[in-house]
Amino acid sequence: MNNSTYQSLWRWICGRILALAIGTVILIALCMWLRFAIGNYWILHKMPAALREEFLVLMEDPQINPARFHDIVDSWWGLSYSTPSIASADWLMVGVLVLVMIPFIVFMGLKYARPLSIQFSRLRDAAEEVTQGEFGRQAELVKDAPAEMIRFASDFNVMTRQLARYDRELRASHVAMAHEIRSPLTAAIGRLQGMLDGVFEPTPQQLGMVMKQLQHLSRLTDELHLLSLADAGQLTLNRQVFSLDELLREQAAWLKPQADDAGIGVSIEGAQPCPYYGDAFRLGQVFTILMENALRYGQRGGRLSIHLHRQQQDYRIDFCDNGPGVEADFLPVMFDRFTRAETSRARHSGGSGLGLSIARAICLAHGGSISASLPASGGLQISVILPAASAQEGKSSS
Repeated sequence: MNNSTYQSLWRWICGRILALAIGTVILIALCMWLRFAIGNYWILHKMPAALREEFLVLMEDPQINPARFHDIVDSWWGLSYSTPSIASADWLMVGVLVLVMIPFIVFMGLKYARPLSIQFSRLRDAAEEVTQGEFGRQAELVKDAPAEMIRFASDFNVMTRQLARYDRELRASHVAMAHEIRSPLTAAIGRLQGMLDGVFEPTPQQLGMVMKQLQHLSRLTDELHLLSLADAGQLTLNRQVFSLDELLREQAAWLKPQADDAGIGVSIEGAQPCPYYGDAFRLGQVFTILMENALRYGQRGGRLSIHLHRQQQDYRIDFCDNGPGVEADFLPVMFDRFTRAETSRARHSGGSGLGLSIARAICLAHGGSISASLPASGGLQISVILPAASAQEGKSSS
């Protein structure tokens, strides 16, 4: 929206009220002056030339002969011309003009207020449809409405677009959530029912299979709970000062057996003492999710390079693998819940489809961000940006 196109509400209202009031007074004054000017011109035109010349001299200085001046005025303009009565022609003329101007003022006032009224009406209609579930409803902007109303309507339209997007994501999330929860639950129930029916022996191996499904279900529940807390702004962070590079090395050490099994080497480059004030446990989750993601989908014999460096007011951490990567159109939805690529990063590779969503929620809770890109050299790069100012806040608070 271009604010220069519209006036502020205060100027919009004041400008129209003042224009209407001043315009009405000027119009009434102009009508009174025209009545006086035309009447005088007409009477002076009808006067004999000698009398007119005499009267014009007396008009310049009536004290020359006051009696003669009033005699001419009373004779040609009439006695009522100078009668101090509210019923005189001048007052009657003012009354007529006021009666005529009242409908004009009402008409112009309604005309000036119409853009404001139309914009309110369109907002009301749109809001009514939103309450009925039409979350994508847009309010049309009125050209001559004040700037505040245009801004209000524009923000309303942005809000409804976001509501429509949230509604679509929520519906898709509910379907995916039901599927994800049903899979391990159905497997566990089926295995237990088989043991009850005597199809399977209740051996430690069979019970272990049931436990594995229940653990998967428990982990999925914990992940959904974390995301729900993040959406509600209730994700609690246990902030303390720690070193980002040390946390990265610690998580990489924990995942070394998994990296060795996958045949992928992990290197941390550019690491240096990087003090940070945040939740080490939650950020450890982020680093673990991103490393496991690279190990799960990376190319055997490849590498996972982690670059940590300071840039102005931020820390930037890049996780670069040389795996198959993803399609370019998958990047915008990569961090949505239950989202998986259709190619190599698919369901059979493991994972619930919530890991990257959790990583994004934790980064946002720290005031940072996370994004993905496709390097020219191939593979996938996921970048985490965390505000370095947090470290100074931690030192000052301690």
